[in-house]
Amino acid sequence: MKELNDFLNLSFQFSEDVVISVKDGLILGAVLVIASVFLTVLRKLISRNLPYDDKKKFKVVFGYARWMLYVIIFLITLHSLGINVTGIFAASAALLIGIGLALQTLFQDIISGVFILIDQSVHVGDIIEIEGKVGRVEEIKLRTTRALTADNKVLIIPNHLYLTNSLYNWTQNGTTTRETVDVGVAYGSDVQLVKRLLLQAAKSQQDVLKEPEPNVLFTDFGDSALNFRVAFTINDSFNARFPKSDIRFEIDKLFRENNISIPFPQRDIHIKTKI
Repeated sequence: MKELNDFLNLSFQFSEDVVISVKDGLILGAVLVIASVFLTVLRKLISRNLPYDDKKKFKVVFGYARWMLYVIIFLITLHSLGINVTGIFAASAALLIGIGLALQTLFQDIISGVFILIDQSVHVGDIIEIEGKVGRVEEIKLRTTRALTADNKVLIIPNHLYLTNSLYNWTQNGTTTRETVDVGVAYGSDVQLVKRLLLQAAKSQQDVLKEPEPNVLFTDFGDSALNFRVAFTINDSFNARFPKSDIRFEIDKLFRENNISIPFPQRDIHIKTKI
């Protein structure tokens, strides 16, 4: 028993202030093993509902965080054992502050990427709009999201923008979206005829869904025109510009056939002269 106590109290001096015994080493090892088991269980609980590919990404990020936690737990345990680690704490704090300031945006992107993976607010294939840019999500990485615009241009979105900007997910509730086309007609036009023609133009397009039916809104009395809006539903909002363009062509054709004019903006100019 005495030999065991002597062995456990056997000390190793690493510096003038840092002396670690065998017993301290065993306690430190046990704490790290318990922390490892706890972090593994925590990771599995957090990622249990994630898709397989997202689980792999989250595991990579969690791996980096795990090592940082190990360092913190290691230092705290040494301090609890009565070992003077003030110098190590000071050096670690200065190092972490320096790294944090240098890589602040990178950390924001990675943290935002983790949030995206956990709350599943954006998926591959979703059509999103952020800062006025629209694209179909092709890949979600830890730091950036890769999207493809309707013009086949690649849009690289830093993930921290999701935290600082409003994100519109066009397809989170399904693939169908409600689109509109606005048009103005001259004062004195038959508004009921205009309504029928706008509905006819919308229903004539094969990309427009029959349910829910298109409808027409009389939106306002403008300065130079009576303003209408025809609303309709399509199944491919990413390419909405094409059926919207076809509807505008059809509206122009029907208006010409029925003598409905689309006015241009008019301004009255009054010239005052001094006699």
